Amino acid sequence: MLRWIFSKSVREGYELLKRIEKHLRAQDDILTVVNRQKIETAIIEFKQVLKDGKSTKNSIASARKELSLVADKYFKIYPNPDVRENVDVALVALIVALAIRTFFLQPMAIPTGSMQPTLYGITHQDLRGTEAAYPSILGKVFKFLVKGESYYHIVAEEDGNFEGAAEPKQFLPFINRQQFKVGSKIHTVWMPPDGLFAPPYNRSGLTVGQKFKKGDDIIKLKVTSGDRLFVDRVAYNVRSPARGDIIIFESTGIPNITQNTHYIKRLIGLSGETIQVGDDRHVVIDGKRLDASTPHFENIYSFKAPPKEDLFSGHVNDKVGRQFGRPEIPHYAPHFVDGNAKFTVRTNHLFVCGDNTMSSYDSRYWGDFPREKAVGRHAFVFWPITERFGWGVR
Repeated sequence: MLRWIFSKSVREGYELLKRIEKHLRAQDDILTVVNRQKIETAIIEFKQVLKDGKSTKNSIASARKELSLVADKYFKIYPNPDVRENVDVALVALIVALAIRTFFLQPMAIPTGSMQPTLYGITHQDLRGTEAAYPSILGKVFKFLVKGESYYHIVAEEDGNFEGAAEPKQFLPFINRQQFKVGSKIHTVWMPPDGLFAPPYNRSGLTVGQKFKKGDDIIKLKVTSGDRLFVDRVAYNVRSPARGDIIIFESTGIPNITQNTHYIKRLIGLSGETIQVGDDRHVVIDGKRLDASTPHFENIYSFKAPPKEDLFSGHVNDKVGRQFGRPEIPHYAPHFVDGNAKFTVRTNHLFVCGDNTMSSYDSRYWGDFPREKAVGRHAFVFWPITERFGWGVR
């Protein structure tokens, strides 16, 4: 061990041994028995030299040269060895990345605003009619790489009405475009965000028949990507999910929700617990009211105003949601018509809610789900770089 630490020749010798033994394993099925034995003999002799405390730098160099000559003589030569080596390295890196993703940390994009303002989905801001500064090309690149902001600006080239938009189409791999018409002019939006023209988002803010004059801003839009985070897939292998965890779960097999995807919500109720959602916007579990002193609920129950989308507003039942919500939404919490309604979580099931209680499709609608559907919990936000970046999200 000490010789390996203090002798560069010994360290280089063991590195050579490592490479030759790797080649020997790789060519095990194509080497003749005789050639294999000669290589193995040379390896044994070189190991003896390295282990011999009396070996000098020159004797190690001589033995190393002899081993290299034997290897060069009997190993089969691969075509394009540099390419092969690079492919080997790339495959190992890919396997390691897949292993990390499968067993440790899985990346995930927040698609919707149901966890706002804790975690953000895709958001947009219509800049038409404002004095907001529009970034330069370099500014756009910087803002996208750092803050996840994309900008879209299209100006009317002639007078006309907005005639509608086509569906997005793939132009090249990973490059989409969407076209729309104003007057006789067809405009193209490259890499359009989801829901640029279609409900429920209609991020463009355009309506069919809307009039424009030449030079008017048709679209002047800032779109901010949803938070990208890593999912801790290890935690629930060593402990049970805990109330207040931000958990990620598979939707497959859960009735009344979109299938074959992942949802992210905050864990509220555990196996066997009875839940109420009070008219005061506080959850009650087995008769105990959650409040701002409950771990992980400090922000959720910090509200001082009526419930509103995208703000911490506690948790609303159907009665309160319909009182303060949008009239086009018929129900906010069908399982909780008012503060007296109760829901008992089934054995080995979980009950979750989004932090954006006025805009979250969660267990208040579709009930609980099996514990085994939980993939992991929120670890940290890795992009974009905002106040939510890192481990600070609660």
